Amino acid sequence: MEKCLLSVDWDYFISCKKENLISYIENDRTAVDLWYKRYFQDKARGINIQEYYRLTVDVDKFWSKIKKVFRFPEDVKVYVSDSHSLSYFLAQDNGCDTVFLFDAHADLGYGGPQSLDFEVNCANWLGKLLQNKFIKEAYIIYSPFTSEKPENFVFMNNNYNIRYLGLEDLKTGTEISVVHICRSGAWTPPWLDQKFFKFVNGLGFPYKLIKCPPRKWDTKHITFSDQLNYFLA
Repeated sequence: MEKCLLSVDWDYFISCKKENLISYIENDRTAVDLWYKRYFQDKARGINIQEYYRLTVDVDKFWSKIKKVFRFPEDVKVYVSDSHSLSYFLAQDNGCDTVFLFDAHADLGYGGPQSLDFEVNCANWLGKLLQNKFIKEAYIIYSPFTSEKPENFVFMNNNYNIRYLGLEDLKTGTEISVVHICRSGAWTPPWLDQKFFKFVNGLGFPYKLIKCPPRKWDTKHITFSDQLNYFLA
């Protein structure tokens, strides 16, 4: 029987001003320190970084819409992490044939086929699953806030079974074996973390938390020394 991974990136629900769309590698600095650095840099220019980011109101309706399309068995496996690269290993370890990806990024690898020569990371995990033939097909459902287009991935589209669809275009009744929800902390702001976990709990299934530590966001009690450290981040 076909096994499917449903992979959802938190950035699917977040819009931000175009000038703020910056790619980062993933580590503790980009998930926390750089957010403080950017906050204080913008504050010095009279800008509140928190006004750049908006969480779509549709986030509260997402799971009800998803459950009209997919079937979730009682023993469905659910994982929550910070990095989206975990999806690679979940698909491989659970013998998944198909990935359904809800994301602002396709994660097929950026910079051409040579990007798949790198180790598995948040930017190429889906491309490597296809290249290594761990999965047969991928369905990418882009965020309405994405700046990407399918034609950005001509090589991948020509060589692998990839389809770009809307939620309303998906075939109903497909059973999901594994769910992965990732926070993508390098791209999504810490002040939305409480809403992130509310979203996670909204699925209604128990989940396993893997390398997704809480992020403290407190701009009112930052010492001058801390600010200097953040500027050096």
